[in-house]
Amino acid sequence: MMSPIKCSHAVAEALAEHRPVVALESTIVTHGMPWPQNLEVARRVEATVRDNGAVPATIAVIEGTLYVGLEDVQLEALAQSKKVAKLSRADMAVCMARGGTGATTVAATMIAAQLAGIEVFATGGIGGVHRGAETTFDISADLQELAETRVTVVAAGAKAILDLPKTLERLETLGVPVMAYGQDQLPAFWSREAGLRAPLRADSPAEIAAAHRMRARLGLPGGQLIANPIPAEAEIPRETLAPIIAEATRDAETHGIAGKDLTPYLLQRIYELSGGRSLEANIALVLNNARLAAGIAQELSALAA
Repeated sequence: MMSPIKCSHAVAEALAEHRPVVALESTIVTHGMPWPQNLEVARRVEATVRDNGAVPATIAVIEGTLYVGLEDVQLEALAQSKKVAKLSRADMAVCMARGGTGATTVAATMIAAQLAGIEVFATGGIGGVHRGAETTFDISADLQELAETRVTVVAAGAKAILDLPKTLERLETLGVPVMAYGQDQLPAFWSREAGLRAPLRADSPAEIAAAHRMRARLGLPGGQLIANPIPAEAEIPRETLAPIIAEATRDAETHGIAGKDLTPYLLQRIYELSGGRSLEANIALVLNNARLAAGIAQELSALAA
């Protein structure tokens, strides 16, 4: 039986030679930004990984095959596609079995990365506990995936549209290490500080790589969340964002938007209400996370040598 996973030549070669590889998700391409900016940013993220000494592996399902590492022509086609599923743990296998095409969320990208043997993944922000989850039970599958799948995830924290204290509490319950990079405060996606103290702090890629390896030696399941603050020059302060997020959330409730549609709606509405600042910040933080992830991947490769 043919393998449902196909690594690009560059990724397969790097993995065979134990060189650093960084996994990248594809929902930012299909659901996060408009054409052609989505393609431009995806190429910039891949270039940033390369410039920092690692091989990028953008992950997506295309016509039933799980690709780990996309050729540029595939990336361009995906960026222009209109009907692309948004895949998580629950529906990735179904999409593949039906020969469908889908972009991977944080959870699905982690699964693919582990299957391919990639230990580090760079994204924008993870999903988490949505506001009002005490009545809706709307909690992202990303959190459970972090508890089960042994991949270190570099993000600018959880998305600021979420209930961050409850998200942090849930991660603690699941036993997921949450490390703020270079500061004691937990970052909040577009803002450098969430008003919450991070459970752990890391100050170097080497420290993060060593902790990743130690978890494996102890037989602990799950990965690590590295909360990497957005560069100071690109951040939107919490006090500026709070009323914008509140208004976007009210709009979503008014229109009855929930489930998988909620996050894309809120991000688009915040983009409109912020006059485009949120998208500029999003691009800056993704590139920043790609740089750090490449450094961690290099350290992991050195430890394996």
